[in-house]
Amino acid sequence: MIKKLRVFFKDQNFLKLIHLVENVVSKVLSLALIAVIFVSIIELILVLFNDLFTTEPIGFLSRTLIEIFGLFLNILIALELLENITAYLKKHIVQVELVVVTALIAVARKIIIFDTSKYEKTDLMALAVASLALSISYLLIRLLNQKYDS
Repeated sequence: MIKKLRVFFKDQNFLKLIHLVENVVSKVLSLALIAVIFVSIIELILVLFNDLFTTEPIGFLSRTLIEIFGLFLNILIALELLENITAYLKKHIVQVELVVVTALIAVARKIIIFDTSKYEKTDLMALAVASLALSISYLLIRLLNQKYDS
């Protein structure tokens, strides 16, 4: 029994196990994210259908365009996360550029749907700082990638 445990815990065998677990977890996350994307699309379609055909809108839509844009951006963020997982499954590395782009989209979504009546001005400034930091990070990553590609 102890011999089997020793063989199992040898670096190479243990790393194979970790690699297998990472692959399984990534695939489960991908499937769950695909389900979330489809549910989000259905929700968006239902919201649009409800606003266009079943309610008496004051303008064109009863919901604000900002809320509808938020639903679209949620789907876009989910697609970016799926791309991150897919890239990980293909190359077995986390692509920092994709992660930063996803974070930029998430911060941009928060800025777009920012409700000044619910949040303080400092919250908006914090989003601006986060956006600036992520933009600088993205620029640095792109410059480094171009340097190594050349």
